[in-house]
Amino acid sequence: MTTLHLDLEDELVALLRSGNQPLDIAARELIVMELYRRAKVSSGKAAELLGIPRVVFIDRASSAGIPILEMSEDEWRDELERSKRL
Repeated sequence: MTTLHLDLEDELVALLRSGNQPLDIAARELIVMELYRRAKVSSGKAAELLGIPRVVFIDRASSAGIPILEMSEDEWRDELERSKRL
């Protein structure tokens, strides 16, 4: 494991602590969420990095406004049509 020292403004620290989590856990979650949003890690890997079940990660990502499925309008229509045929 690598240790990283960050110099953060007091205002940013206060914002990170506003979620009632220890600062290191809040920062780790934000980093992992952003990696997931950028499609650098899967939801399973993100959950593993945070030490939580995948379903909990998906719920947190969804609550944070991060889409779980990225589909174009055409892909969504095709999927909808396929599901109607089942």
